[in-house]
Amino acid sequence: MAFPYLDVQKYLNALNYKIMIATIIGIGLGLVVIFSIALMKSLDKQAIYGLILTGIGYLYVGFTWKDTGSLVLCAGQAVIFTFISYYGMKKSMLLLACGYFLHGIWDLAFGLFPYSDLIPPHYDLFCLSIDFTMGFYLILLKYRNAKTLPL
Repeated sequence: MAFPYLDVQKYLNALNYKIMIATIIGIGLGLVVIFSIALMKSLDKQAIYGLILTGIGYLYVGFTWKDTGSLVLCAGQAVIFTFISYYGMKKSMLLLACGYFLHGIWDLAFGLFPYSDLIPPHYDLFCLSIDFTMGFYLILLKYRNAKTLPL
């Protein structure tokens, strides 16, 4: 039985458009954060990026408080990112960058859990794009004066 009013290609185009918009907004917001922090010359940038990493870990707790299982899982990941942030602030900007990349991976992995519908639509790609933008910037910030990047 055919459904003439169901245009699959139109649906897929709209879905791809929403995914693209979420990613572009995430990259743009990441750049706004980076430039805003760069304008504040007197602040300890390593501490600010560590505090941001801590905060984004707790966003999931706010989204998932209705379901006990997801609340426990998200609270656990928030504590882990708090420790990564703390040690990144104390030890190395690269550890903070690693924390941002890990949080981006967490954003994608959270979609595999059964209660992933508790977060807003396309939040995973939005947050992943912010995390990766800031993670790459922290690597550049660490090595901007070096002649070669260690690989």
